[in-house]
Amino acid sequence: MHITFFGAAQQVTGSCTLVECSGKYLLVDCGLPQGNDERESGIDLPFDAAAIDYLFLTHAHIDHSGRIPLMVRNGFKGKIFATSATIDLCEIMLADSGHIQEMEAEWKSRKAKRAGKKGEEPLYTVEDAQKSMQYFHGCEYKQICSIDEHIKVRFDDAGHLLGSSSIEMWLEESGEQRKIVFSGDIGNFDQPLIKDPDYIDEADFVVMESTYGNRLHDRPEEAKGQHITSLARAQELAEIIERTFARKGNVIIPSFAVGRTQEILYLLRLIIEQKLCPTIRDIPVFVDSPLSVKATHVFAGNLFGYMDAETMELVNKGINPILFPSLVTITDVQDSIALNQRKESCVIISSSGMCEAGRIKHHLKHNLWRSECTVLFSGYQAGGTLGRSILDGARHVTIFGEQIDVRCEVAELHGISGHADQKGLVKWLTSFKKEPRRAFIVHGDKEVAPWFASYVSRTLGIKAYAPALMERFDLLDEASLPVALPVEAALVPYLRQLAESLAELSKQEATLRSVVERMEQAGREKNLDEKRAVRLTNAINRLASDLEYLKIKWGPDAD
Repeated sequence: MHITFFGAAQQVTGSCTLVECSGKYLLVDCGLPQGNDERESGIDLPFDAAAIDYLFLTHAHIDHSGRIPLMVRNGFKGKIFATSATIDLCEIMLADSGHIQEMEAEWKSRKAKRAGKKGEEPLYTVEDAQKSMQYFHGCEYKQICSIDEHIKVRFDDAGHLLGSSSIEMWLEESGEQRKIVFSGDIGNFDQPLIKDPDYIDEADFVVMESTYGNRLHDRPEEAKGQHITSLARAQELAEIIERTFARKGNVIIPSFAVGRTQEILYLLRLIIEQKLCPTIRDIPVFVDSPLSVKATHVFAGNLFGYMDAETMELVNKGINPILFPSLVTITDVQDSIALNQRKESCVIISSSGMCEAGRIKHHLKHNLWRSECTVLFSGYQAGGTLGRSILDGARHVTIFGEQIDVRCEVAELHGISGHADQKGLVKWLTSFKKEPRRAFIVHGDKEVAPWFASYVSRTLGIKAYAPALMERFDLLDEASLPVALPVEAALVPYLRQLAESLAELSKQEATLRSVVERMEQAGREKNLDEKRAVRLTNAINRLASDLEYLKIKWGPDAD
């Protein structure tokens, strides 16, 4: 009985874990890596898809489900188990992902052909995504599904997304029995629409996420339930909208099409219903994402058994929790383009949530440089993504090959994360009546996952370990299983990164002097043509702007 970590191992995205039991190959999730994770591990499957017997899917987000069509394309013929809501969402999300793969391959192929190179094939197509749906089988919450005589599973509500699950897995091999619990993405408390996470009380081994293992979310002190918490979050969003509209700007919200968009619509309905923006008569809201529109319809049709008590109370009163009169949904490309010609202030919600693809990039191109506008982030931004660069304070970004100045207000909607923070993770892990034999800590980057594993070992007394990519362990040989590094060693990646950054800074100091000298020399040339002079002026201005920003942040008078 072995477990192998093929994804989200000291990474945040690309969830994929293989379990071998009694001659069967069981996969839990098969997601697409994103940002730095993709650059580090690639997106090809690190196993034979045709050899996989069963796949158990925790939820529909692409970093958990996005390589399922690739598995089908590569020969997978097994069964995929998920909740019915997850299946409904996958039907639209995987097709959308297939469309993105096709469009990106077409764009890269055109570029390659202009350079005399061979074109590029998409990772998978819309047809592959549609074909993959025939392998899905429903397994509802709290229902024990007997896969065969050696394997049973049960899905529990993870409180992260419509249909999201933690998975309990009972395994038997050579007369030995083990129970593994996969946390999936553990949800935050008091989220709009969906229930809080279920807690499980028994496991031999736990595979759990750690996205926010070293952080605590901002939560209103007075929060005593979903309604009060949502009202506080709605007030925060209302204040951002009020000050942006007062500047005659737009509020641009990069949002994950499934889950986060619907939560923000819930908050906007509250703002309008409770008149939380008293200075604004009308708040035009546009959801500009075909996938978001489709997902919203799925949410509206999967209420019973998935939504929380507050949401069901609204439904029973005849109130749609995520729709309101000033909401306009956009699917047509021309209507999307027209949004950036509007003179009146508005709220634009568009995907993707990390700004890596989709229509959001067009809206950022037209609004980032406008000081009156606000770009509002509402979810995790993985390292190496455009969203992370903007959130981290980049002064300029490149979109569609064009450099765009970042002059707008950049804000973050606090407490709305779909992931549990450290407190929530600890609450979930300490729900087990008897401590597990081992906790494998995944879904955290190279700094967070090892640190959280050490934290769990030190403070909870549970043996924990953050596996690296491709690590494989025998679950029947407990003596061979690793333990977390001590806290000093767990902190080493931070110190190593700092040392590397300081060395790079020292190295680039000479480069900066060289660049300044070259600019000065070029500026003294007498026969500069207009095009070169303009380019040189822009480059000097950008460098001067960046240095001024650094002076404010790190200079002698900085706080």
